[in-house]
Amino acid sequence: MLSIVPSIVVLGIIALAAIALARRHQSSAERGPERRAAALALLLATVMQAVHFGEELATGFHERFPALFGLPPMPLSFFVGFNLAWIVIWIAAVPGVQSGKPVAFFAAWFLALAGMLNAIAHPLLALTANGYFPGLLTSPLIGAAALWLWSKLQRAVLRPVLRA
Repeated sequence: MLSIVPSIVVLGIIALAAIALARRHQSSAERGPERRAAALALLLATVMQAVHFGEELATGFHERFPALFGLPPMPLSFFVGFNLAWIVIWIAAVPGVQSGKPVAFFAAWFLALAGMLNAIAHPLLALTANGYFPGLLTSPLIGAAALWLWSKLQRAVLRPVLRA
């Protein structure tokens, strides 16, 4: 399971940032139309992430990414289970974003950040590999959807809440 450490570290950092965003940015009732737009953007970004996951699965991301760090392949069951679990979480978060639930906003911020990182990381990984790297073809799609989600989330929330 050492092979999952690089992914867990990167995704852990993204999760901490998403927690901070969800805690500092709340949505009020008058932001209903903006929340509905953010929920739609979350749904689209989830579909794009599912397509991206499909490309990664079909082309061996779970083997090639850990190999960059001299690690054995990530267990396929973990890779598939982890990705499917997040897809379910994001689908479940759509109505929560519509109704302004902070935990749903955490999930949405997480996808926005992870999607934008994918758009940057996969081309860099391809450069490192001197050619195609699993996930490269769909990384611009998830990146664009994540940027759209980010902009819709920004409109759906109030200014940061200062906490002691």
